[in-house]
Amino acid sequence: MERDRYLILLAGGCGRRMGADKPKQFLETGGKAILHHTMDKFASAVDRLNIVTVLPEGWREAWKDYCYTRNLIWRQTLVSGGITRFHSVRNALEKIPDGVVVAVHDGVRPLLSRSMISRFFGYAGQFPAVVPVTPCTDTLKVMDRSETVDGETRLEGAKDSHVDRERLYAAQTPQIFWSEVLKEAYRQPYLPEFTDDASVVERLGTRIEYRLGERYNIKITTPDDMVAAGALLDILV
Repeated sequence: MERDRYLILLAGGCGRRMGADKPKQFLETGGKAILHHTMDKFASAVDRLNIVTVLPEGWREAWKDYCYTRNLIWRQTLVSGGITRFHSVRNALEKIPDGVVVAVHDGVRPLLSRSMISRFFGYAGQFPAVVPVTPCTDTLKVMDRSETVDGETRLEGAKDSHVDRERLYAAQTPQIFWSEVLKEAYRQPYLPEFTDDASVVERLGTRIEYRLGERYNIKITTPDDMVAAGALLDILV
């Protein structure tokens, strides 16, 4: 029997690097909040999707008002974010039943295609843990960082630090798991190296199935990213 499908949409951060007067997930481009664009992609790609939206403390009412005024009819369960991404996902998992497929996605990644969403949910019918990655195309350097006496950042190339670019890939979201696998992983104590769900699940020895994601599935972080998103949202489907 096919598992029900759930989405944990992580939008609990403050987005300080954006330098805006509100968290970046609520900034608008093309007439919609970034979080709205992301949610729209998933809701239109997956039938009967159950959404758990993780929001910053103090912004739940603002998001409810936004959804009401925009007539967003998708059913959501709202939860508050934690002190780290790990704790935010753990909070959301309290609302996820056993025996389902659950995708965890950054709310500020609205540029993925609907076909990618469908494809990765399809993989979850075969594999208990599936993660998208993209190859690194830049030449990478290992650097030692220090500060000068006047407070400027100084970088120096580390010795014997060749990086084989052909073996390096960047992890993306959505990362999709059978709920029992993800719940067991998040019962572990928090560790600083838990920077995504794959790192938490791999800690228990679960094998991750890695598949190619999409180049433009970027996480919006800076004002330049907002400009790129505004240009790409109309052409990426």
